[in-house]
Amino acid sequence: MSAAVSFAGIDWAGERVRIEYQWLGASAGPLMVFLHEGLGSLSMWRDFPQTLCAALGCRGLVYSRPGYGQSTPRRPEQAWGSDFMHRQALEVLPALLQTLGVNTRAHKPWLFGHSDGGSIALLHAASFPQQVAGAVVLAPHILVEDISVDNITKARSAYLEGDLRQRLARHHAEPDSAFWGWNDIWLQPAFRAWSIEDELNTISCPLLAVQGLNDAYGTLEQIRGIARRVPQTELLELADCGHSPHRDQPALLIARIQAFFNQHILEETT
Repeated sequence: MSAAVSFAGIDWAGERVRIEYQWLGASAGPLMVFLHEGLGSLSMWRDFPQTLCAALGCRGLVYSRPGYGQSTPRRPEQAWGSDFMHRQALEVLPALLQTLGVNTRAHKPWLFGHSDGGSIALLHAASFPQQVAGAVVLAPHILVEDISVDNITKARSAYLEGDLRQRLARHHAEPDSAFWGWNDIWLQPAFRAWSIEDELNTISCPLLAVQGLNDAYGTLEQIRGIARRVPQTELLELADCGHSPHRDQPALLIARIQAFFNQHILEETT
């Protein structure tokens, strides 16, 4: 990404936190907000947001959630609860958009979320149905599956015994903040009951849900479950693709998003 990275301050969780963010693309036109995965950050998207925004002719907003990237890290004693994705969707994202001067009632943004970011996008669209133009979610979680827990357990071993910490340190000022905030809550026994299935019913915007057939962190039930509850959902199930469709099948993904986006932009203007 070539655009400058900036920082914004928001009040959240009883303190002032710094949010790393970046504007991409044109200064006018529809806005796409990018919501990263559970171990992601602004820099971990690499050039994909810029490439997608150029293909769509839209603006982009990429940011690192608190605890990630160069944003304010999570304090070591600060344990995230099972509502951590809800709080990002209902508190952090609205506060950031307001701080950055995005009027979501006058100019409804699009959301692009990956993994935990996909779940956050769904929760935001469900809670603010009149303030979201549309959403694309890659490998979102709507419930906790055994495959998710099994591979998140393996990630813990890779962090403690392998080079995962070293690799995350390239993208996070404090990798322990990012990793343990995510890993600890996902592996709590009580989190097995987490589900946002019932909350999806209020989503009214166009929705494209994408998943790889080789996803190690979730089955196709994740996106098919969305489609059963949100009738306007379009599904894209990608062969030879794991948990990150934007890395594994970028050309196919961008082509499908272009068709989806252009169709609904045209409907808005006719």
